[in-house]
Order: sequence, then C-alpha cells, then structure tokens
Amino acid sequence: MATWLYTAAQVRELDRAATDALGISGYALMERAADSAWRLLRARWPQATRLVVLCGAGNNGGDGYLVARQAREAGLDVKIIALAAPIGSGDAAHARVDWETGGGVVLAAATDLPAADVYVDALFGTGLARPVDGAAARLIEQINAHARPVLALDVPSGLSADTGCVLGVATRATMTVTFVAHKRGLFTGAAMDHCGELILDTLGLPGTLYTMSGADAHLLDLREMMCWLPVRQREANKGMFGHVLAVGGDAGMGGAIRLAGEAALRVGAGLVSVATRAEHVMALNAARPELMARAVADASGIEPMLQSASVVAVGPGLGQGAWSCVLWQAALAAGKPTVLDADGLNLLARSPQSLPARTVLTPHPGEAARLLGGDTAAISSDRFAAARAIAKRQAAVVVLKGAGSLVANPEGDVAVCPWGNPGMASGGMGDVLTGVIAGLMAQGLDPWQAACLGVGLHAQAGDVAAASGEAGILASDLFMPLHKLRNALPPDD
Repeated sequence: MATWLYTAAQVRELDRAATDALGISGYALMERAADSAWRLLRARWPQATRLVVLCGAGNNGGDGYLVARQAREAGLDVKIIALAAPIGSGDAAHARVDWETGGGVVLAAATDLPAADVYVDALFGTGLARPVDGAAARLIEQINAHARPVLALDVPSGLSADTGCVLGVATRATMTVTFVAHKRGLFTGAAMDHCGELILDTLGLPGTLYTMSGADAHLLDLREMMCWLPVRQREANKGMFGHVLAVGGDAGMGGAIRLAGEAALRVGAGLVSVATRAEHVMALNAARPELMARAVADASGIEPMLQSASVVAVGPGLGQGAWSCVLWQAALAAGKPTVLDADGLNLLARSPQSLPARTVLTPHPGEAARLLGGDTAAISSDRFAAARAIAKRQAAVVVLKGAGSLVANPEGDVAVCPWGNPGMASGGMGDVLTGVIAGLMAQGLDPWQAACLGVGLHAQAGDVAAASGEAGILASDLFMPLHKLRNALPPDD
C-alpha cells in the first residue's frame, strides 16, 4: 500500500474534514497529538527529568503546552519558553490556559535557553512561509548548539513542510513526530538533515478520511515495484531481455561508460553494447568482456549499433565536444527508448529539441538548473516544482537526484525515494543509475516504472554498501547488492 505525502494545505483539509465530517474538535486533535508526542518522548528518553519546551503562537505551540502539562503531571521539571502569547482565543490559547492554571510558568523568548535532558520544539508548524529571524532564530540556534536530544512536533521549526528547504535557520531534531499525514517536504532536500527519526501518528483518524483529500506525492515501495519485473521462463534467451546501447566515454572518461554498461547487465539486461572512443575499447574488453565495446568516430559508426539496440543510454562521460554532439544527436534521432544523463543533459540544455517518446532524464540539481534556465538555489527551494517543470517541458520522466530523489512524469505524478545515504555522493554513482534504469527499460518496463524501480534499487544498494561506513563507497561497490536486490535476494547473503 502506497505511503502518500501531502502538502500543508492538504493536511489542513484533512484536519477540517476530521472536525466537520467526524465531529472531532480541534482541541481534541491537539490533545491526541500531545499524548502521542509524550509517549514517544518517554519511550525514547526514559531517564529524562528536565524538559524545556519552546512554544510558538500557533497551534504547534498549543501542542507544546499540552506536552509540557503531561510532563509536569509525570513529575518532570518542565520549563516553557514562548515566542509570544497565542493569537486570539482558539485551541492554542486554551492549551496555554491549561498549562498556567496548573501553576505552569511561561518564560520570555529573550531568556537564555535553560539546560535540559530533552528539548521539545513546538515553535512553528506547517504554516511557516517566511524566513525565521529575530528571537525565533536565536532560540533555534541555541537548540542546535546544545548537544542534547530534540523532539520536534509535526515539523522541525524553520523547515518548509512543502519543499524541505530551510527558511533561514531550522531545528536539527533527533526525532520528529508528525501528525495526521506525512508532509512531502520532510522526505527530500535539506529536510533529510533536520528531521532525525521521522514517525507518523495519524491521531486515530480513520483511513476513509484520506479519500477526501488527494495526496501530492508518494514514497517508493520496493515490494510493489518488484512485481513489475517479468518472470523469466526456463527457455529464456538473452534476446528476450533487451539490448542496451551505452553511448559515452570521451577522452579520459572511459570509466563512466563502463559503470553504466555494467549496471545495465547487473539488473538483468540481456545484452549491452558500448559506443565509445577507440582508446577505451581495449580496457573495457579486458576489465568487463561481457560489454560489447566498439570504437565509434562519427554518426556512420554508431548507426548500426543504434539499429540493433532496444534502449539507448546517453551521457556518462560523453563530454560536450564535436564528437560528443555528433553521437548525442544520432542517438536522439534514432527515436529509441532513451535514458539521458550527465553531458547528454547539458547538451540538451544548450540545444533544446524534442526527445524520443519514451525518455528518462536523470539530472542532479546543477543539470536541472541548466534545463530550466535558473540556478541550483531555485531548484533546492522547491524540488517538487522543479522536477514537475522539467518533466512537463521535456515530455519525459525525470529523476531529480539528491537527498530524497524525486521521480516525476509529465502528468505531474511524483514519487519520492526514502533510501540512500551521503556516502553515495561520489563519482560514478549517477552513471550506475543511468545503466540501472536503461537495463530495466530493456526488460520491458515503461519509463516511469524503470525510473522508480531503478532509483529504489540504486539507493538500497547504496545503503547496503554503506553498512561498513559511508565515507569511501565506490560506485562499483553497488554492483553485487544490485544483482541480489534485483533478484529479491537478501543483499548480505
């Protein structure tokens, strides 16, 4: 079953539906949220005796007042620092009155952050849409400076619930308990460094409620995606599993095209040919003889290879010189299902043109910025919008790489990858992903399926490779895990 991701506005609609259709008051939901947070806090940090709760003026702050009340009733030493009094007489104001009625004191935001065993961040919720500054920024900076655990309520303060970007400064939480539904921004970009352990509590809302408001995206589900792969018959032959042509490897970059070609083989492509510079052919034949490497000097040299290919992977180590442009143009003109990466994308940004009908683009943020005529800061500010914009503009499936990689199609569907690690920020990882996606397309998966499953297998293989430490992972370290994961075998056997 898919894990759906929502925008802040969609979550507010779910809250409204719970109140209007199910008769659950806003304050009752706030109490459920506080109960959930308190239970998680006690389970995770049972020895904690001192708690500092930071409350904002909105409903997120209301959650904080109620968590503080429960902690006080359990005998903990609890202090609250508030940015401001709750606005109006709503649920947050009610929660503050409950805290103060029991004798609780509220400290001003100018107060230096007291020592605590655990800090509870309830400054800003999903409604934050401006950079954090002033007293709020100082409090967040103080939280981050303390080497103590932090529990964030719903969203780490300063983080956009919709995009995952940091609005000025954001809390680095040890754990985030998010309520009602998963917010899409917590699964990509900078959010990956700020949420810590992420736990969802739907607050007892029935599953039927979620049909009232459509989700914006969903998480990849490897078990579901593996069902897309064809079952191999005993009478199978290599011609039944596609022929990938990997195009690239300009002078000094033969390793990139080798990584792409081998990755296609490791996920099950029947045949893989490599069109590259003459100086790389001997090394490729010696290192990986299963790759059918051929020296190609011009369009006439690649034409026979294109005719026999079922999928073309263009870009790893391709370069942007005259040789590169000729091969790139010939590959696109062939109209075959295509995976376009690296310099294949840079050439597209430089010389826009229509792409084959079944195409997957795999840009990192810099390449995405060039495709959209912007900069990487704009891409990072809303990765969802960027992925959708490229997919629509190019009429192709797009993989926007990075922490929490996104897969988008021209219709606006977006899938988010929950796997991967910082150790994968090393040379050649993107080349391997290109080969994985091309190899899956060669076996009959459509571009959306191949991109989603390819991203999932690639990221999980990276996590297996990082089991002994993230720093120092090589792109080629993914090959054995890829082989096992593609065959649904435990990768550590």
